[in-house]
Amino acid sequence: MKNKFDVVVIGGGIIGCSIAYYLAKEKLNVAVMESQQIGNKATGAAAGMLGAHSECNDLEIFYPFARDSQKTYIQVQEEIKELSGIDIEHRKGGLLKLAYTESEKRSLNEILALPTVKWYRAEDVKKEIPGISPDIIGAAYIEDDVTVLPTSVCHGFSRSAQLFGTSLFEFTTVISIQKNGSSYLINTTKGIFEANYVVVANGVWSSSFFKELGLEHQLTPVKGECLSVYSENISLKHTLFHDHSCIVPRNNGRLVIGATQIVNEWNEKPTLSGVESLIAKAKTMLPAVTDMKLESFWAGLRPQTVDQRPFIGPHPNDENILFATGHYRNGILLAPATAKMIRDFILKKEIRKDWVEAFKINRSCGTSTSVTTC
Repeated sequence: MKNKFDVVVIGGGIIGCSIAYYLAKEKLNVAVMESQQIGNKATGAAAGMLGAHSECNDLEIFYPFARDSQKTYIQVQEEIKELSGIDIEHRKGGLLKLAYTESEKRSLNEILALPTVKWYRAEDVKKEIPGISPDIIGAAYIEDDVTVLPTSVCHGFSRSAQLFGTSLFEFTTVISIQKNGSSYLINTTKGIFEANYVVVANGVWSSSFFKELGLEHQLTPVKGECLSVYSENISLKHTLFHDHSCIVPRNNGRLVIGATQIVNEWNEKPTLSGVESLIAKAKTMLPAVTDMKLESFWAGLRPQTVDQRPFIGPHPNDENILFATGHYRNGILLAPATAKMIRDFILKKEIRKDWVEAFKINRSCGTSTSVTTC
């Protein structure tokens, strides 16, 4: 068959493109199927935080995995720049996780015990950021929780993967996956493709493939709205973070403010109430945003699992069908580590057993009332 590949990756966001890149580096013949344009969905809507510490509530499993991915970005930045010429805007400056009460300060004790995190008193923060809220009592400073520009990372991965031989098929919707002896037939709007391995990596839209492949798993869409503002008079070096909201500085003087969390919402358009809530939250962190100029606003759908851990690994009954989805708020952060893990499954390399167990498809997930299959 003309359209035959070692691996077909379904989904051209940052997860799918990073997987294609790491597989193509190993000289595998890879194709990426994307129903829209590369990086046009959740990836394009992300703020770009690499918050291995700030988004962590699990130091045993999630943190080592996230930290590995975060560190990999240093190498990724250099490789992508050299191969494709694309600058992923790996921006230093770190993150300040703000505390407004003694209770919030105590909640930071676990990450403050890490050698990579420091406590800054309120006066230290105010000296560093003159326009910061006067109500803070301090902040955890996390130097390594930096940011990248998600669309640049995604296009950097996709372009670099192409240079290693990957084929990209945009505006190509996968209709079905059929077993064909030892391989698979992938029926799409642009014809039929054949592959030895299939990787499902198309975010919240992966749910349809769970059902088709005999699994009962579901991903919940969580709508996240963001906006950007700009001003020549305010210079912010650090990302500000509080209660799952952030203000992320860009290299061109813009600030990205995000993000709302609207559960089980499929509409991808930003709402007035969402924008209002973002502005209100930003003003509690950096009151000076009031005078900044509104540039743009947008939204995307993040895929959430029951236990908020991603699915990374093979189908329980077929090791040649793999999933890399459900990354929720951490798709940008976890892309390199996810891609390396999928690569290692396909190449039969050794993978940390606790990561395999934590992210496998058929794990048990605790809920508030019971234990259920994710």
